[in-house]
Amino acid sequence: MFRFTHHPAARAVGAAATLIGAIVLASPLFAASSDLSQAAAAKSPAAREILAQAASPEAMTPPPAASENAANASSERIDARIRELHKKLHITAAQETQWNNLAQVMRDNAQAMVEVQKQRSASASTGSMTAVDVVKSYAAVIEAHEAGMNKFVPAFEALYNSMSDEQKKTADALFRSRARAAAKRESK
Repeated sequence: MFRFTHHPAARAVGAAATLIGAIVLASPLFAASSDLSQAAAAKSPAAREILAQAASPEAMTPPPAASENAANASSERIDARIRELHKKLHITAAQETQWNNLAQVMRDNAQAMVEVQKQRSASASTGSMTAVDVVKSYAAVIEAHEAGMNKFVPAFEALYNSMSDEQKKTADALFRSRARAAAKRESK
């Protein structure tokens, strides 16, 4: 894996690209930013527009109901996603340790994203954020994604390595279908 530590923009693009690869198993909060991740990796005018909209003050402030119930909603969504994946991947008793490790990483990552969103919302609601503050806030989201993916990949890899060939085919199909859907959205 490449490390972009010398230039923040390069590190952000690397984090966004990493995010795309594992979005199928990530929390719905990660999934909500898949368009941004794709835009960061692209150079088209449409991609620049997506990034500009994402960095806008309006995009930085979730609706009041969303920010009030973000932790509960996120927890419910991630738990539903974990149950769904457990079923689709046909996790065996022998794989429960690896699965439980991955599920905990997913929950931790979702909670970290809720915290970042709360911080962004609180800062944006004061109305005193400068343009630089908005951009820094967006950078904090990218850094949280990167940190989450750095935890997610090894946990997922351990589970994947324990899977049967049939389970791997299922996991591969889930990743490919999500990647195709993202590519289709990008082409529109």
